[in-house]
Amino acid sequence: MSREVKIEPLSAAAFAPFGDVLDASGTPDKIINAGLCGRHHDRAHLDFGPEGRAGISLFNAEARSLPYELTLLERHPDGSQAFLPMTGNPFLVIVAADENGTPGTPRAFLTAPHQGINFHRGIWHGVLTPLSAPGLFAVVDRIGNTANLEEVSLAPPYRVTS
Repeated sequence: MSREVKIEPLSAAAFAPFGDVLDASGTPDKIINAGLCGRHHDRAHLDFGPEGRAGISLFNAEARSLPYELTLLERHPDGSQAFLPMTGNPFLVIVAADENGTPGTPRAFLTAPHQGINFHRGIWHGVLTPLSAPGLFAVVDRIGNTANLEEVSLAPPYRVTS
């Protein structure tokens, strides 16, 4: 028996309890480079804790399809984690509020083309879930000496649908 989660469009307001939506919509904060570039300034709260530093990694995840079976949530207690797609393809973002150290009921969001996200420190989330190949992302997250990973298997799983 699985439980169902309906996908909602990603918006800054709906995603605010979990992190930041990264996109270049709207008017830039500044025009730079002799008027040839719009800067959308300081769009994410990056947090690497006192013992960590920022690192940039490249992830290449296998594309998934809908309906998607959600069997695992994870979180990073020591730092934030930002996902910046290197294609224009939307991807699935799954999050859950913390309920006494375990994930609550998940929510699922679908990004618009060219949107990225930043999970705040300690937010339960699903694994990287592109819906099209290639699943190539730049990831900005904490590099440090701690494991910075907690995982919870979900039984029964959730079925994520559009």
